[in-house]
Amino acid sequence: MREWGLDASVLRERRTAELLAENCRWEYEGRPYWDGEVDCCINAWTVANGVWLGMPVDELADWFVRHQLPDGGWNCEWIEGSTRSSFHSTLNSLKGLLAYEIATGGTDETRAARRSGEEFLLRRGLFRRLSTGEPLGPWVGRFAYPFRWRYNVLNAADYFREASLSYGNEPDPRMADAIEMIRAARASDGTWLQAGRQPGRVWFEVDTKAGEPSKWLTLSGIRVLAWWDQSSPLGSA
Repeated sequence: MREWGLDASVLRERRTAELLAENCRWEYEGRPYWDGEVDCCINAWTVANGVWLGMPVDELADWFVRHQLPDGGWNCEWIEGSTRSSFHSTLNSLKGLLAYEIATGGTDETRAARRSGEEFLLRRGLFRRLSTGEPLGPWVGRFAYPFRWRYNVLNAADYFREASLSYGNEPDPRMADAIEMIRAARASDGTWLQAGRQPGRVWFEVDTKAGEPSKWLTLSGIRVLAWWDQSSPLGSA
């Protein structure tokens, strides 16, 4: 609901955040809902939802500073000993930190962590291996909505668009190849096709079947290209 633009005051009037605090616990160690747990993606969404609902989530935002990996990103498997960042975990962490900054201004530490995470993705052109320059895999260009935790270049570019518009920064030219991947995926009628919903339980359908034009992906694709073509020094290809 937050991502779709619902006015949070509707939920605040119903004490949604307080009810979550009183009644919900994470499976991991039975931790209170707004304390988060050990998964980067879960904690990122909890931070973003918390600031949206007016909850104090400063300690959870600081969790990302303490759990950032040496290469600048994050990995949900850190608890299993992973020391190499994941594109998926890093993007979701960035989304949570950006929401926190927009709502509260952030701290010097959280802002630095977010910039370092952005650099992790930008150094890799949003989809390449740093070691070889080769694409990470076909999934970087597989556009499926809802995005959920999965990474793809459209999901990443939409994050950078929001960050750029929030701070008045020009698009980073290192995104150029990823932008052209997005442009090339556009169908002849101007839409982007649904690759297929990610597995997982849903309460109701929010998009179309695989192979059909997706309104949500098309919205993301149009606004990413408009932002890039209007703001980037490279302009439209």
